[in-house]
Amino acid sequence: MNQQKRKTTILYTSILYLVGFFLFLEWLYPLEAISDTSNIMIFVIYTLFCFFISIFQLKWWIGFLLKGFALLFILNGLYFEGTILSSVWFEQIRMEFSYNLQALFSQQWYYLTPLFRSFLFLLLIWLMSYLLHYWFVQMKRIFLFVLLTIIYLSILDTFTIYDASISIVRTFVISLVALGIANLMREMDRESIHSLLVKNSPVWLISLLTIVFFSAMIGFTAPKAEPQWPDPVPFIQSTAGNAGEGGSAIQKVGYGEDDSRLGGSFIQDDNTVFHAVASESHYWRIETKDVYTGKGWIPSTEPNYEAQSAGSITLDMLADGVETEELHTFIEFQENESLNKLVYPYGINEVKGLEGAEFYLDSNTEAIEARINGAVANLSGYQLNYDNPSFEINSLRNSTDEYPTEIMEQYTQVPDTLPERVGGLAEEITAGQETTYDKVKAVERYFASNDFVYQTTDVPVPSENEDYVDQFLFESQAGYCDNFSTSMVVMLRTLDIPSRWVKGFTSGEVVGSEENNNIYEVTNGNAHSWVEVYFPESGWVSFEPTQGFSNLSDFHVDSEENSEETEDDILEVPEVETPQQSEPELPEEAEIEAAESEAGTSTVSIKWWHMMLLLAVLTAIGIIIYKSRYRWKTKTLAVKLHKNQDAKTFQDAYHYLMKVLQHQGYTKEPDQTLSEFAKKIDSSYSTDEMGQLTNYYERMLYKNETNQSQINELTQLWKNLIKRIMG
Repeated sequence: MNQQKRKTTILYTSILYLVGFFLFLEWLYPLEAISDTSNIMIFVIYTLFCFFISIFQLKWWIGFLLKGFALLFILNGLYFEGTILSSVWFEQIRMEFSYNLQALFSQQWYYLTPLFRSFLFLLLIWLMSYLLHYWFVQMKRIFLFVLLTIIYLSILDTFTIYDASISIVRTFVISLVALGIANLMREMDRESIHSLLVKNSPVWLISLLTIVFFSAMIGFTAPKAEPQWPDPVPFIQSTAGNAGEGGSAIQKVGYGEDDSRLGGSFIQDDNTVFHAVASESHYWRIETKDVYTGKGWIPSTEPNYEAQSAGSITLDMLADGVETEELHTFIEFQENESLNKLVYPYGINEVKGLEGAEFYLDSNTEAIEARINGAVANLSGYQLNYDNPSFEINSLRNSTDEYPTEIMEQYTQVPDTLPERVGGLAEEITAGQETTYDKVKAVERYFASNDFVYQTTDVPVPSENEDYVDQFLFESQAGYCDNFSTSMVVMLRTLDIPSRWVKGFTSGEVVGSEENNNIYEVTNGNAHSWVEVYFPESGWVSFEPTQGFSNLSDFHVDSEENSEETEDDILEVPEVETPQQSEPELPEEAEIEAAESEAGTSTVSIKWWHMMLLLAVLTAIGIIIYKSRYRWKTKTLAVKLHKNQDAKTFQDAYHYLMKVLQHQGYTKEPDQTLSEFAKKIDSSYSTDEMGQLTNYYERMLYKNETNQSQINELTQLWKNLIKRIMG
């Protein structure tokens, strides 16, 4: 009866733990819709692996090794190209964790790299496999996790783009099954109904599943009343949008034309705006603004759009001596998304759109409009030809300060109300720098090497008497691209360095390829602002002060002199590393790979399926060892009993016998004597071996009687009984 009870318990605990696995998956499914996670199946597979290992309750060190190796294998497949566990691999891991731990301890969560975030997420899945086993199998208290899952899905369905309708139905069905089995198992613990439940356990399970199925079907198909409460999201958005000027209104991220009052928090929006087919990543410019008001940016003149001949765009952005490469790109806007101004890369010289479309350029803001029959048109797609510039570092460093008068007048403007300490800080930052380029780089790096934080929430809006830049530099030191870029432009202007504020989009994410080009997906979340500085011999050159962003413009060095320093300039290295600004480490990694190659390290490539096969074999071996652990232990103790015929060895063997019986479902009750328990075992197996072993154990334990001549006989009895128990 105990064996039957144990088999029934294993059946229900296995089903219960499987139900917990499916409930946990409901936490993973929304990640593709609400985050940057692109391949959720990897995490689902790792979750299945962790739950599979936990259900067997292996030794802690076996489970640790299996789950840990699987974690490293996934990270290697996602982020590394070299051989796993090689010297280069360990060095890369060391650098990654060293940087991320530094960011973690300094509470700069935004700068955690994707590899480290994936590691933390996989570690969370690892821990959840243990926690859910404790909740579902051992404690059988699952209501709290069910409730949290439903609340989680409800919030996502209400406040994000994730549609949780089907997920909530699935969760309802899974939860009813889990609650039913958990209550059934609690009832099975009552001795008075054990025999009934053991005998009819399949009936109980089938009845439970039938009730849950029909309940779900009725709830899903039955007519439903209209919502009794209004949707809270529009109310929240309207309330945020109508917040007073002194508040911190929450906006939706994306391109907007009104920049006269900057500041305030925003919420992310990952809706795709357009796709760009291009060979390289670029900033996508839309317009510049030149007048800083103390609160934001406005153009110095009213828009004056001039027609461009046959789509040929004349933009005075680059000097004649700048090295360029002829490229082209195609922009395609997504359905229901469009802009009334063109997005374009640096060096644009021609645009081709729909037949009949004409293009107009405002030379002040450098915004380009498309018009059809005189009316502004939002084109669904167009092709751009451009001369992609590459700026020479030494040329920038040796640039003269002989700026054209009109450039100085237009692009060094600051308001009279600008606090003097802004200019004082700029002079302090650039003290000791001789060239314009070095001063610009010093200001750019200042934001990464101090206590500035990139964040999109709790960003203040300056009050009526506060300056936007002054507040950011000396008060909050927290904000996003508008704060960083505006502050850099204003500080450079206090040093009489012509600079301007630019807005548009970053390059976006590569989502495919077409011939020799990448397909970039640009979303509202890629809306961005940055800085352009004027150099007489080069033209307008972009700089990137915002933490977490890298300069997408191309730089090169013609001379090997000061190569180490200029390479840092090319890569836009800040003094304090950020995830996207950690590119300076790449040369160091290259040196490591070269050193490994010179040392004769093997370059044999290990395919992913090799590792999967190895992992499967190791898992199978581990399971076999675990399943046969009692047989190996029995043989080991039998050898010890023959070799060491003493009281301690027999005591260990008897304790092990009790453990084997417990594993088979025979547990000694607290109020039961060893003799009574032995009679029960002998009755179950139709033998008297347990009684003889117990009799000798009690005489040895309580009367200190030992008989060496009996040890051989008792050893044989012990082996026979264990063999009988284990089948």
